[in-house]
Amino acid sequence: MALSNTEITPTVAQRERVATLLGREPRGLRAIAVADATGEPIVIRVASVVDETPFPTLYWLVGRDLSLQIDRLEAAGWIARLQARVSQSESLQQSMRADHEQHKIARDSFLTADEAQFLAERGMRAALDQRGIGGIGEGDRIRCLHTWYAAHLVRPNTIGKLVDQLLADGEYLAPV
Repeated sequence: MALSNTEITPTVAQRERVATLLGREPRGLRAIAVADATGEPIVIRVASVVDETPFPTLYWLVGRDLSLQIDRLEAAGWIARLQARVSQSESLQQSMRADHEQHKIARDSFLTADEAQFLAERGMRAALDQRGIGGIGEGDRIRCLHTWYAAHLVRPNTIGKLVDQLLADGEYLAPV
């Protein structure tokens, strides 16, 4: 599947499609971060402040087929298996911490001046500053393959590369 990670403002049809994929109206939708060749949303980017609350998860995987494949990886125990690999590898841990730092920089670049001021005035800036990919506070923890993979499709990261290998292998995944 050919993917494009050029951010676009969602069309009305894409907003409706995202709502269908999520099963609800998307809160804080700012952009289609990754789409397939037909314009089908795969990853969305959301605001970092939603309903006056810090929202540290920047990217959401919404593509139906990829979400299902990631669901299956998680159901097959791959979060724990990958976490065990990370826990035994200082280099993977360092790479993950670097991924989180790059993610924070990217997230900050999307904050509007009003959002930054809102967070500062209410003492809520730490909710973003202390959290990386998927809102994770611990730099060497995975927690969710969906958020890592969504971020990976925008900018490659350590866990996303490992998931790519699992998806390429795919022998334990039923066809989508």
